Amino acid sequence: MTFYWLVVCECPALTDELLQTAHLPEGLRQQLLTYERGKDFSYPTILEQQILTLDREMLEKLSATYNEAGTTCLVALLSDKELTVANVGDSRGVLCDKNGKAIPLSHDHKPYQLKERKRIKKAGGFISFNGSWRVQGILAMSRSLGDYPLKNLNVVVPDPDVMSFDLDKLQPQFMILASDGLWDTFSNEEAVRFIKDRLDEPHFGAKSIVLQSFYRGCPDNITVMVVKFKGKSGEKK
Repeated sequence: MTFYWLVVCECPALTDELLQTAHLPEGLRQQLLTYERGKDFSYPTILEQQILTLDREMLEKLSATYNEAGTTCLVALLSDKELTVANVGDSRGVLCDKNGKAIPLSHDHKPYQLKERKRIKKAGGFISFNGSWRVQGILAMSRSLGDYPLKNLNVVVPDPDVMSFDLDKLQPQFMILASDGLWDTFSNEEAVRFIKDRLDEPHFGAKSIVLQSFYRGCPDNITVMVVKFKGKSGEKK
């Protein structure tokens, strides 16, 4: 069993130390060990519980110091022949299947989406356009970890979307986990084609695609992780 998690902070004030204090990897590992013994929960349930716990811990620490920072969270869990992906915010996962097709592993949480817009309006909030659509004119994603002022208004929530995939069926070649900075300059299909031609590079082409996104004028932070698979059952490499 292996899991990968990508946390992309939009504010330098949210330090690595704070994220390490939340212990998502360790908490997730312990709950997965319990699950293996007891078989009481599904992997999607475990991921959701751990992400919500992480958000509560972050909010407690951030609000105590009036730190308004927030972050996305993208977690991919590999277990036997199944891939489970949980996402909060606008980081994105994309998988390349056996035929070279780009398979979305997550859905971005953006304020302009009908479901998100209705939820924000119901909570008494609004969205406005300032370079991009933003919640309360501030945040360009509608779900996040942290962001305690917007959480207090209930206009931004930490609830993850969780999706599961059959690795035997997909027979994946690789998957890309990346922040929105990459997806501002690459479509899913273009990113898959780019990485597919560079799997022999160090980091399986991750560094090259970050540089290419930068050269295309991306002004945002760019974080990319590429996981290469081998074998028909999706064994990681």
